Amino acid sequence: MSTLIETKDLTRILKETVPVTLVKDITLSIGEREFVAVTGPSGSGKSSLLYLLGLLDRPTGGTLSIRGRDTAQMDEDERASTRLANIGFVFQFHFLLPEFTARENVEIPMRKLGRLGRSEMREKAGELLAALGLADHLDKRPDQLSGGQRQRVAVARALANDPPLILADEPTGSLDSKSSEQVFRILETLVRDEGKTVVAVTHDLDMAARMDRRLHLIDGRLTTEADDAAPKDEGAAAEV
Repeated sequence: MSTLIETKDLTRILKETVPVTLVKDITLSIGEREFVAVTGPSGSGKSSLLYLLGLLDRPTGGTLSIRGRDTAQMDEDERASTRLANIGFVFQFHFLLPEFTARENVEIPMRKLGRLGRSEMREKAGELLAALGLADHLDKRPDQLSGGQRQRVAVARALANDPPLILADEPTGSLDSKSSEQVFRILETLVRDEGKTVVAVTHDLDMAARMDRRLHLIDGRLTTEADDAAPKDEGAAAEV
């Protein structure tokens, strides 16, 4: 199994009048086809860790490598291109652009990466949305969709450039139980059937227990790395 992300003593401290430690001395390795939960109480550094892993923030100490490349050696252009090609983001609040349709929102990362022509982007966006059960909603704006539908559009947007890694920050936190289960099963399918790696911050310990392993943070430190959910076997995955 190839390693996608590796950190050594990863640290992020806000240099305020009184310094604030967001994460401290995080050492971990995340490989292909992993379904990883990040748990911990509010303010424990879960989202801060995710933003560092996704190159949305810079560490003040330690190292972070993505596919063997030390991110400290990257300039801003390389960081941006690495994010676009290798990482998809799903947040608690979908952050869809309200003036654009579902399909147009999904096309945005493809436009930024610039690998596909206009018709190819349109076709791919439609296929991604259809695969998530939104074939009848391609040309609707976010305000015409339910919360669960909007979050599925956000998942499709995260998959637009076919990244190997999906980072999700409380992806079900603002959803009802039915929509939460739909989004969870979509993320699980990405791992089991599509070979993606998903790292998801969650407060839902029942959901975390259904994932392959759990990283638990307290006060910015990794306190446990528990294999408290055994990886699903192929048969179980096929039944989902």
